Amino acid sequence: MAVTFAPRGRLYYVDPGATEAAVGDTVLVPVDAGTEVATVVWIADAELPAPLPVCAGRATQPDLDRDARNRTLKAEATEIAKALIADHGLPMRVVGIDLDDRSSEFGRVVAVYYTAPQRVDFRALVRDLASALGARIDLRQIGNRDAARIVGGIGTCGRDLCCSSFLTEIEPIGMRLVRGQDLAANQMQTQGACGRLKCCLAFEQGMYDDFDRRAPAMGCRVDTEHGPGVVVGRSVPSDTVTVRCGDAQRRVCPVAVVTMSRVAEGEPSDAASPGHSLAD
Repeated sequence: MAVTFAPRGRLYYVDPGATEAAVGDTVLVPVDAGTEVATVVWIADAELPAPLPVCAGRATQPDLDRDARNRTLKAEATEIAKALIADHGLPMRVVGIDLDDRSSEFGRVVAVYYTAPQRVDFRALVRDLASALGARIDLRQIGNRDAARIVGGIGTCGRDLCCSSFLTEIEPIGMRLVRGQDLAANQMQTQGACGRLKCCLAFEQGMYDDFDRRAPAMGCRVDTEHGPGVVVGRSVPSDTVTVRCGDAQRRVCPVAVVTMSRVAEGEPSDAASPGHSLAD
């Protein structure tokens, strides 16, 4: 089953084990520091092949109370950290805070995740934070992609960020993918909320590769239900090509109903053939 630790947060997959849970139930999920309360958002119809952490059971009222207290402590620690960073005039932005098992009010160790444009001398900040929170402080600088995964948000497509909802690994993304997907190299089309190239460029590449194998290239002569024509446009998301037919009209045709024109006997070899494109 899939669970999330925060509303509309990233999905984590868990083996239900002996726990009979339904969508909306709160359960205990194993984490590095013990167990945490999570909400079930999806239950599979079949067993997933990969080994998964096993659910530790349903969350009881004491578990829910502890989770609510931890969320309050994290919010308080975040505000304290932000205030001290401002007092020290450091170019840092707090992204998230983790607390370990509670041996003091805030915990034995408080991990503060932050972003910064460069290396920061935070020795004085650590000292003040440790004094204010009564715990050992672990400051961890993370990149923009990881920050977007923690904070979450809405992408230009109008959906939750892929990195904060379902992606488990972030693959290296380069300009080769931008060129291979016929995207203009401008920030509005290729840049994500993190300021880097969008994650979807990587996991959507397979769809573009499959389209290239099936669809005629630009300039190829094809036969359509409207008659023969030349391919003047291609759309991977809609799985269509735009064909300029003999009557000079442009028509959008599904790739499945478009066939490559055969070279007639005696026709010049540069006319048209499968796998070859012609000048428009």
